[in-house]
Amino acid sequence: MAVRLFGAIDVGSYELELKIFEISKKNGVRTIDDIVRRLDLGTDTYNYGKLSFRRTEELKKVMLEFKRIMDNYGVEAYKAYGTSAIRELTGASIILDQIENETGIHVDILGNAEQRFLDYKSIAFRSGPFEKMIETGTAILDIGSGSIQLSLFDNGKLVTTQNISIGILRLNEQVSRINAPTAKFESLVEELCSSRLKIFKHLYLEKRKIDNIIVVDDYISDIIHKPNVEGHLMELAAREGGAAESSDLLSIQKFNVVYDQIKTANRAEAARMLEIAEENVPMAHISAIIMRCVCDMMKVENIWLPGVVLCDGMMYEYAETQKILSFTHNFEQDIIASAQEISRRYNGSLERSRTLEKIALKIFDSTRRFHGLGDREKLLLQISAILHDCGKFISMNNLSDCAYQIIMNTEIIGISRLEREIIANVVRFNHADFVYYEKQSRIGRSAYMTIAKLTAILRVANGLDRSHKHKFGDFKIRVKDDQLIITVDSKRDITLEKGLFERRADFFEEIFSIRPVIKQKKD
Repeated sequence: MAVRLFGAIDVGSYELELKIFEISKKNGVRTIDDIVRRLDLGTDTYNYGKLSFRRTEELKKVMLEFKRIMDNYGVEAYKAYGTSAIRELTGASIILDQIENETGIHVDILGNAEQRFLDYKSIAFRSGPFEKMIETGTAILDIGSGSIQLSLFDNGKLVTTQNISIGILRLNEQVSRINAPTAKFESLVEELCSSRLKIFKHLYLEKRKIDNIIVVDDYISDIIHKPNVEGHLMELAAREGGAAESSDLLSIQKFNVVYDQIKTANRAEAARMLEIAEENVPMAHISAIIMRCVCDMMKVENIWLPGVVLCDGMMYEYAETQKILSFTHNFEQDIIASAQEISRRYNGSLERSRTLEKIALKIFDSTRRFHGLGDREKLLLQISAILHDCGKFISMNNLSDCAYQIIMNTEIIGISRLEREIIANVVRFNHADFVYYEKQSRIGRSAYMTIAKLTAILRVANGLDRSHKHKFGDFKIRVKDDQLIITVDSKRDITLEKGLFERRADFFEEIFSIRPVIKQKKD
């Protein structure tokens, strides 16, 4: 089996990283090289919304270096992503176009939900306690420069995931602007963290027990493998009479040993002890404070630091897409669970959603040759069915627009912003008049045709359960000539469903040139 060389580039807020991987079905994954260049893009973005000319030129220089390195290795494929510092940048497309023209590297902007999902995939792929941990209450704390992501698991499933704007670089900038004495640095960061975390606790932790926390970050995960720190942890284990365990797994007591080293008042001394660059000490300190605040809030005893970075997730995504590697964990189910949690938050009907899902997905599968959509679009249809009634939480009369706003302002892990736009419009047009492509300018033609097709399917599914009484115990779908014949097995009166079905059938016929027809099975 051929070996492939893949390059992953993370254009981060504080550092740029290039990892080169060797991937094969026989031998799995091996890291060939890992190059990190410090470049503070976040300070410009978070303070001014734009990159200075000097920062832009430095960025191009680093990207050109990365291009040369990949060429020297003979990298066959690569992926480059910009995260929050690029995502929040005014005029980002102009700078990314300059980078591509001058270096040949195309950089995509990674949405927050997509970024965290890649980190999550890289955790699950690592050999370790992940699958066992999430059987009980477990949190993933993903610490970034602009924000953190907190995801809760229980019984092997994703319960909820939320983004909170208390990232390392953002906190550092906020505290720096206060001009407070150095001695107050730690308490100020704690105050900023705690105020936001209290809201999360109130909404999601009141009746939930968290036993473990999995941490993804750029500093602490690296520090615990340093010889000096590992030595301290081994000494602590010896004093406690415990066995020397993997430093990936930390008790709260061992984390406090690391924390005490990081918060040393003398920055130069801390850098020497931790074997990191002196300018990284404040960032490591903030990362540790965030970890401690979250651990205190959840009262956890065990911390797992798998040591993964975004580049690992990019590699796993590529290897999965190319069918070189496979996952045992069902990530699609986590996306669905995330949507179900959103539906519960807005008092959606679980029974009604399940009925709609069943009908809509069966129609989707029966009409594949007409719509030409794939499994990803099928997932978007399923999420649309789950969230179909979320707008009623705000307004019974204006539920279409309310549903659109709820979905567009609620991240769904693993779903891009464009995909969220597709879902939001499908739910919106399930209730409201369809707005045709020529009368809007926000969405490209391909995405809009996906919206039209999924809307047509969801409308028909909705029409088959218009009374919300789940009248159809079973149904069969077949295509005959120019008709989609839906034969329902029900002894109940379906006059209402038949009477209100025509308008929904008209739109379906307009989109697919085939007319859905309801027939009731006769005994």
